[in-house]
Amino acid sequence: MSAGEQGDFKFVELGEEAVEQQSTKPGERLEEPVEAAGPAERGSDTQPEKPSDSIPLTNPHTVLVKREPIDKHKLKRFFVLRPGAIEQAIEDIQSTMDEKEDGSVQSVWLLAEVDHWNNEKERIVLLAENSLLICKYDFIMLSCEHIQRIPLNCIDRICHGEFTFPQKSLDKREGEGLRILWDRLREPTFLSRWNPFSGDFPFCTFTEHPVLEANEKFTKMCALDQFRDQLTQAAQRAHEKKPVPGKANGVLVLKQPILIETYVGLMSFIGNQNKLGYCLARGNMGF
Repeated sequence: MSAGEQGDFKFVELGEEAVEQQSTKPGERLEEPVEAAGPAERGSDTQPEKPSDSIPLTNPHTVLVKREPIDKHKLKRFFVLRPGAIEQAIEDIQSTMDEKEDGSVQSVWLLAEVDHWNNEKERIVLLAENSLLICKYDFIMLSCEHIQRIPLNCIDRICHGEFTFPQKSLDKREGEGLRILWDRLREPTFLSRWNPFSGDFPFCTFTEHPVLEANEKFTKMCALDQFRDQLTQAAQRAHEKKPVPGKANGVLVLKQPILIETYVGLMSFIGNQNKLGYCLARGNMGF
């Protein structure tokens, strides 16, 4: 470099950006710092955030109804759980059966009948070859008090679902029920609906017995779904074996709410809370 060129040469102070550009090699690209991407800028391959605990896992419009189990200590009060009580009851009921009319016994069930006033009543149900027998049995005195016989070939509908009440009703009931109907052409009269002791209804309604979870034996006897399946099959066989003239042959199984037309429900509330429809050890009444 000549002396003239050195005079024209001026010293220029380079900034930090220029120093960094000169420090890079030719053809090499300077990497820019990467900022943490927000939720909207993340790619689809990243895992979504877990939902918070406040978000419901089920449909908010779905109502899950579950019957509260009875305490093990309170279960001992039921006379049906006494050793040999249920066996003696089945033997007594079978002795009153007509083998020609009813046929052989297919299965035995322990259920709770719900009447038109929402009162629970302990019942033994025998499913025979030709008939359905609903028995009121006194487990304290070990005696059969009443038997209602329903021919299987007369059953035309079986409805199962949750219990429901009129819109302005103060009464309520948890759990699911099963309603058996055998005369769709006959409607209950006005007097029958408002008479709490009336039995003139072309249907009967059942729910699970409170001793459902006592042990494995009673769990099978109180299974409402199993009873519905076996009843449907037995009624279908009875329709094919002995059809009723003027009626449609077959059983219609419907999944729908079980309506109980009560509005106040004071009588049923007192009776069901104290289990007045069951044979219980209620303790001493004296002092």
